[in-house]
Amino acid sequence: MNVEVIGNNAGLVWQALSAADAMGVKQLKKATKLKDKEVFAALGWLAREGKVNIDTDPEDEKDFIVSLVQA
Repeated sequence: MNVEVIGNNAGLVWQALSAADAMGVKQLKKATKLKDKEVFAALGWLAREGKVNIDTDPEDEKDFIVSLVQA
């Protein structure tokens, strides 16, 4: 996986999140058809750019809830 692939995957994740208020990682995987490591790399990219909020899911402590940062 290279930087270009991670950037493209970040775009897929961003598009999925823009269509919903918030999503869990499991939902993101299903919506984007990406693997675990691809989703997490994309989330790292978006987090570094300050574009996502990442919180622990109160119903499942092993999952995260991700949403776009509101401008």
